[in-house]
Amino acid sequence: MMQPTYFINHGGGPCFFLKPGPMRSTWHDLETYLQGFIGRLAERPSAIVVVSGHWEASKPTVNAGARPSLLFDYAGFPDYTYALTWPAPGEPRLAARVRALLGDAGIDSAEDLTRGWDHGVFIPMKVLLPDADIPVVQLSLQRGLDPAQHLAIGRALTPLRSEGVLIIGSGQTYHNMQGFSVGTSQGDPKAEAFDTWLRLQMASSSTRESALTHWEQAPGARHAQPHEDHLLPLMVVAGAAPGEQGHVDFLGHALGKPISGFRFGNF
Repeated sequence: MMQPTYFINHGGGPCFFLKPGPMRSTWHDLETYLQGFIGRLAERPSAIVVVSGHWEASKPTVNAGARPSLLFDYAGFPDYTYALTWPAPGEPRLAARVRALLGDAGIDSAEDLTRGWDHGVFIPMKVLLPDADIPVVQLSLQRGLDPAQHLAIGRALTPLRSEGVLIIGSGQTYHNMQGFSVGTSQGDPKAEAFDTWLRLQMASSSTRESALTHWEQAPGARHAQPHEDHLLPLMVVAGAAPGEQGHVDFLGHALGKPISGFRFGNF
């Protein structure tokens, strides 16, 4: 069976692990979605490749360590959120396979044996996979954030899906930190317009790649994504499902902003 690919929103960082209160409740729907994620899969994956919006490198780079640590790349949260653990194993052989596939596609790559998982990986994955019992490899974005290049990276990784590997892009369909600070009851037409555009375009297998390549032309694009690092993981997972149907797998709001998640390919 061929695994689908997914784009998930990783939410408000360690807010999933705060004590009950406004900050945690803001992300309740997303947390619930992530908690049920593995149970909704038709087949449990043998391993997972995660592309996070929090790692950019000069060339696509895999963390090839056997036991990656956690990289607490956030600030201003309670002390206990810097003591979180998530001991999922790495998978050096899968990291090598990722590099081989990229090489076959003419894409130069690198590996990093020491980098820990950033919070774009371990925060959502700790909710999604609390037992940390599936091997994980993280793949970086390529500096410059060229949409076509990341679609090509995804296409190169397509064979992994028939090998039981789940490919997840972890980012955010809305990632304007100044915008998040605006009152939640006011609504945000530009954010709604961009998210609506994304949902429409992701469902179209024939025009999806062209739309993603020219995403900046979409209504509200630069309002929702002043810096597109959190959108580029979507390019990779969409590229890994060429010509396959896209589905809205999650639709919610947080702090008054729409956030959507997508699945590409059928169960």
